[in-house]
Amino acid sequence: MKNTLLTLIILLLGSAWYRACDACKLQQPEITQELTHGTGPSSNWDWVIVIIIAVITLYTLFYSLKYLIKPGEKSSKHIKNTVLEF
Repeated sequence: MKNTLLTLIILLLGSAWYRACDACKLQQPEITQELTHGTGPSSNWDWVIVIIIAVITLYTLFYSLKYLIKPGEKSSKHIKNTVLEF
C-alpha cells in the first residue's frame, strides 16, 4: 500500500515535468496544448494517423486485459499451471 501511494504521488506531482513550454503552447491546437512540444499537426492526415494509433492502442489494451484476467485455458497440462503451482 505504501509503495502504491508513493508511486501515485510521484506520478501526480511529476506531471509538471512533461508539460509543453509556453512557446509550444501557442503553436498547438487547443486539444494538445498542454501535452506536446513543437508545431501542431500540419494537415488533417496527421489527425487520421493519431486516431488510427489510438484505436489500435485501445484494441490491444482491451484484449491484453481480457486474456490476462480470464485466459480461457481449462487444460490441467497448460503451461500457466506450472507458474501458478509455485
